[in-house]
Amino acid sequence: MSNRRTGLILDFGGVLTTPLLPAVLAFEQREGLPQGACLTALYKDPEGVRITSDLERGVVSQREWNEFAGRMLNVPADGLMGRIFGDLRPEPLLIDAAAAARRAGIKVGILSNSVGLAPWDLYDGYELEKLYDVVVISEHHMMRKPDPQLFETTLKLMGLPAEECVFVDDTEAYVQAAEQLGLAGVHNQDPKQTVATLSELLGVDLAAS
Repeated sequence: MSNRRTGLILDFGGVLTTPLLPAVLAFEQREGLPQGACLTALYKDPEGVRITSDLERGVVSQREWNEFAGRMLNVPADGLMGRIFGDLRPEPLLIDAAAAARRAGIKVGILSNSVGLAPWDLYDGYELEKLYDVVVISEHHMMRKPDPQLFETTLKLMGLPAEECVFVDDTEAYVQAAEQLGLAGVHNQDPKQTVATLSELLGVDLAAS
């Protein structure tokens, strides 16, 4: 049996896009908020953590999240998620690497924790269904990373065992969760380094034009 890895699973935000934190900091500056206000209100406050988790699992809508977050931050709720992440842009190095992997016969999937799909759609314009073999958005499965069942669902759709797949995420805890299931994990902190690491793991030069 070949040890060659034949599957690549990518997070979306912060992997196929530019990093999340600079976008959030730019939003805080535009809104006149203190630096770190979003992190404190939505990812450290217990109620903020709960509702954000519920959003990722599809239990609450983006509109409901916007209303909650608007109150927490004391800013207008209208289109809030889109305003927070409005500066995100495609990350060409990893998008091109994913395309190169597919050309080499490697299955490429997306596994993303949702931020809701309306009124603002994080994935709009990225042609995920066209460019990737499998697309798993957490809210469609009522689970969120790092739930092992969501990884298992993705692997089943990929039609590959964990040992044949590499998983890339900008959140280290999610990479560790994937590794515990047998996937090779890559913590994306620098796209150029990530592409080099993936090229080594997959045995394909993903930086080649």
